[in-house]
Amino acid sequence: MKPSKRILLAVLGSTLGLTALPAYANTSSPTEPASADLVWGLASQGDDSGIADLLMPQAWDATGEAEFVDALALLQENLDKREVTRTESIEEANTTLDEHFAAFEDTGSYIELSKALSASVALQLLHENKDRFFADAKISRLINESIAAAKDAEGQGDWLIASELFYRLNALHDQAGTFKTDVDRLTTRLTMIRMYVPERLWELRNERRLAEELDGLPPYNPYGDLFTDKLSGIDSVTVRTALQRSAAQHIGRQSKQHPNGVSMNHLILGGLDAVRTMATTTDLDAAFDGFANEKTHSRFISELDALSTKFSDNAKPASAYDLRRAIDSMLSASRDSVKVMPEALLHEFGNGAIAQLDPYTAIIWPDEVARFRRSTQGEFIGVGIRIQLDELQNITIVTPLTGTPAQRAGLQADDIIKKVDGISAIGLGLDQAVEVITGPPNTDVTLTIERTIEDAAGEEVLKEFDYTITRAKIDLPSVTGWSRTGPANDDWDYFIDQDKGIGYVKLTGFTQDTTKDFDRAVAQMKKRGLNALVLDLRYNPGGLLDQAVQLSSRFVPEGMVVKTVDASGITQDRQDVRAVNPKYSVRDLPVVVLVNEGSASASEIVSGAIQAGAHNGLNKALVVGARSFGKGSVQNVYMLPGGLAAMKLTTQHYHIDAPRAIHKVPGATEWGIEPDLHVEMLPSQQAAALMLRRDADIFPIDQDGNVIEDAERPNPNTLITDGIDLQMQTALVLLQSQVDDSIAKTTMKD
Repeated sequence: MKPSKRILLAVLGSTLGLTALPAYANTSSPTEPASADLVWGLASQGDDSGIADLLMPQAWDATGEAEFVDALALLQENLDKREVTRTESIEEANTTLDEHFAAFEDTGSYIELSKALSASVALQLLHENKDRFFADAKISRLINESIAAAKDAEGQGDWLIASELFYRLNALHDQAGTFKTDVDRLTTRLTMIRMYVPERLWELRNERRLAEELDGLPPYNPYGDLFTDKLSGIDSVTVRTALQRSAAQHIGRQSKQHPNGVSMNHLILGGLDAVRTMATTTDLDAAFDGFANEKTHSRFISELDALSTKFSDNAKPASAYDLRRAIDSMLSASRDSVKVMPEALLHEFGNGAIAQLDPYTAIIWPDEVARFRRSTQGEFIGVGIRIQLDELQNITIVTPLTGTPAQRAGLQADDIIKKVDGISAIGLGLDQAVEVITGPPNTDVTLTIERTIEDAAGEEVLKEFDYTITRAKIDLPSVTGWSRTGPANDDWDYFIDQDKGIGYVKLTGFTQDTTKDFDRAVAQMKKRGLNALVLDLRYNPGGLLDQAVQLSSRFVPEGMVVKTVDASGITQDRQDVRAVNPKYSVRDLPVVVLVNEGSASASEIVSGAIQAGAHNGLNKALVVGARSFGKGSVQNVYMLPGGLAAMKLTTQHYHIDAPRAIHKVPGATEWGIEPDLHVEMLPSQQAAALMLRRDADIFPIDQDGNVIEDAERPNPNTLITDGIDLQMQTALVLLQSQVDDSIAKTTMKD
């Protein structure tokens, strides 16, 4: 007799970690023979119990397809392994929490308290029952102590530890957003310190390390870090134009339909409050002498308070003229008291005002425009390296990008950049390093790197090398495959299972070439017998809306992909799929779309459109993984007067034909794209999968562009065989059940 689905679910519920949405309709009889088609059907209907049952290897008749049953057995083995890891990790996190909390009680050290709070965040991520987690008296006591400590630290001007505590408290209460205002305020203070007195931020971080008995940071390096350079090009017209456009076009603006929306009054008050935060962040006295003078400082604060009082009555709506008068009055008050440079005040006023709208609307200041363009266009001018700060704040090369000037020159992973054009790079921050290494195309930059090599005696020694590299346009492809076959951007083997014809495409973003590159990958796979596809949208932050719509048309044959709703509630169903060349279409193939917490915006549009199409019988697709991020807002980008600065402004929210709203609002319990089938990965598994994938995607070539034949590279198949990427493994098993007739005809044991 076949085991009862209810009994199997009870047994497997905690070990499989496979959950799904409530069933839309389940027409399958619980007693009829079950085939691989039923696996797919139950998942598409959101039948958790059916999936838990049907994915059990021992429930299948192995005579039909032994290889498939082996794949099921491996999945079960790796899911069991995850639960063992979960138990061990919970025990470790509890021990860490207890140790640091006890140390806090003994010493009163807020650093120890912060570490205990960090362990509690890790513990929460491992717990399946969040209510039980918060009901623990130890957790409640830790939270209360941390709230008191965070407030005390901020009162003492210890911005760094206050920020840490509030950040971790907010991580515990992410859905409620209880501490978001506190996090935003401390982030603003630290951002201002980083901008105007970066050496002070270095001091705070160094003091923190020394307090933990760690090695101190390298000396602060001011190279490329002058705030006067970063403020160049900012004027009142730039700020006023951005705020006037926001008041007129933002999705959340005050209107007859939304009388409680954001008004010009709110924008002015937000700007003034940010300037007040600037004036009360005592560390900024080193940059602005007027703040250090008690008399001039008090006079300036009084003027700000008077201005705030004037605009606090929202019943008296402020106009563009009032905005201009408020800014002029603020600047005039500064000239008469603290004498802060106008560009700095305008910078903070603009940031504070725009922050009243939503997290995605922002002024893109002149020094940020180049970085913003790189993020949307998929290219930048540089040498082609990914860098990070190591434990000692050295600028370390994570990897040279394949086929770039840096790789051709011979730079290697783990090289430490010691100098840029002969000037010390020790102590530079990441933003500083990026600014000084990048530059105009066809110009040279000399990087002095430190590398560990073996000397003649076989001993490891440190040696410095100089590399002069010509900057060039670096293409950042947004479409990748399963395994690299060469150094070029399109040198990929896209098959995760060549024998079964199962392809794999990962989209890292939606840039101007995404759909074109996806079409090329699909055409290549079809020539080799494409039968099914994994579309990996995990950690995809989004990008261009038109590319999301074009990409969706490859999976959905007809209908609306996304509609946009503006502040007045007007809906525009203008984003429909269009006819597509059959050789690029995957509408008739079984597809699994992978999403997780890092899938946002355009990736949610695509996954939601594909899911809706499947629920409506327009394609054969499943969404697998974890709930997506929940960013359902549309930003338009505008250049501001003078052409040096820009802004991105949320003017609409998008809606898709999905069961719930996409955009996450404070306090919401539902948002994003809910997978048809949830597959949990522990934080340690997620980190390991990202690292292995990163290293596997680097194709080793020497400085002459020749392939290094004996170079060691991780095999991406390890993600599946070792149970590192359970979401990927589940997707593969589901597709394997669909592409072989012998599997499809196999039934479960009676």
